[in-house]
Amino acid sequence: MKEVAVLGIGMHPWGKWPEKKFVEYAKVAAENALQDAGLTWKDIQFIASGATMYSGTEGLMAGAALATEMGWTGIPVVNNLNACATGAYALDIARARILGGLSDVVLCIGADWAPKGFFAPTSNDPHDLDVLRFMMGITNPSYFALYAMRRMQTYGTTELDLAKVKVKNSRHGSQNPNARFQKVYTIEEVLNSPMVVSPLRLLELCSTSDGAAAMILTSMEYARKRQTDPVKIAAISTASPVYPDAIINVPQVSTDSTFSGEPQMSFQKSVAFRAYEEAGLGPEDMHCAEVYDLSSAYELDWYENIGLCKPGEAEKLLNDGDTSIGGRIPVNPSGGLGAFGEAPPAQAIAQACELVMQVRGTAGARQIEGARAGVTVNFGLLGNASSVIVKK
Repeated sequence: MKEVAVLGIGMHPWGKWPEKKFVEYAKVAAENALQDAGLTWKDIQFIASGATMYSGTEGLMAGAALATEMGWTGIPVVNNLNACATGAYALDIARARILGGLSDVVLCIGADWAPKGFFAPTSNDPHDLDVLRFMMGITNPSYFALYAMRRMQTYGTTELDLAKVKVKNSRHGSQNPNARFQKVYTIEEVLNSPMVVSPLRLLELCSTSDGAAAMILTSMEYARKRQTDPVKIAAISTASPVYPDAIINVPQVSTDSTFSGEPQMSFQKSVAFRAYEEAGLGPEDMHCAEVYDLSSAYELDWYENIGLCKPGEAEKLLNDGDTSIGGRIPVNPSGGLGAFGEAPPAQAIAQACELVMQVRGTAGARQIEGARAGVTVNFGLLGNASSVIVKK
């Protein structure tokens, strides 16, 4: 078995504080995770950290910056920068360290501070793919809109469907003290918000945010000395695309629920199914999901890519109330990125933190009754993607 235990979780609420530094958020999240785990800073044996692009050298060595704030104890620190999957890569590094017998207690941490507006490139190199797409006018909302238009043309998705995703997630996020946006929106408010890139409106796109999330992973033996039934990370899938990435063929891909390693399904779908395969579980075993709603349309795509329904059936799942809290398979009970905004080094960890709260039964007003297992998924720049399965 590749399971490791989650002994503690912690977050700094999402928001926008231009006068603060990312490491301030990281320290709060780390201290909250330590308190949750009943541990001290000196108990941590390794730090697996996500790096942030917008805080200079300190941001690129974010784990070391946190260690400086918390107090040096001589432990190793590793940093990674893998776009939106950064936090999940930190979890994967921690898991490998624990399963390899090199550490018993690892802190996974991600924190971000970003300037207001687009996640713009940090260089001026015209050979940088991120710079090149901005030179072409392809900012994030532009290609989110391309996905949305394809969905509308392929499956008949309507503007009303897109608005309903935002309304659902705003209801969930209103119950989450860590969410940046806690207002419950009406369909009329969403449809009357400004059009940014057709067909996506302002309230159907996620913002950029500051925030932090932390998770303390341990060996099962270590955890069972402190908890009788610890929550487990059952699987982590971190992946990049296989060439050629036939994403354009999503409507025609196989709907077989097993992943054989052959290019019979889209890359986005394969990410979660690799995790299912590793955990020995399937979509039918999940009680909740945290998916990457960069836009309302993306969330609908993810319903299908993680196997909650067949291609073209996401709108029915939404409209039947199945993906709301109280429904068959609640999606984004945290409120998702629509309620939080993007803080790339932190968000994959934050997704997993929500699942931990759900399977612990400590999610408060947004608690999903009987939750025992859940799945996360996200997808970022240059094909970095991840999926994490949490179970009791």
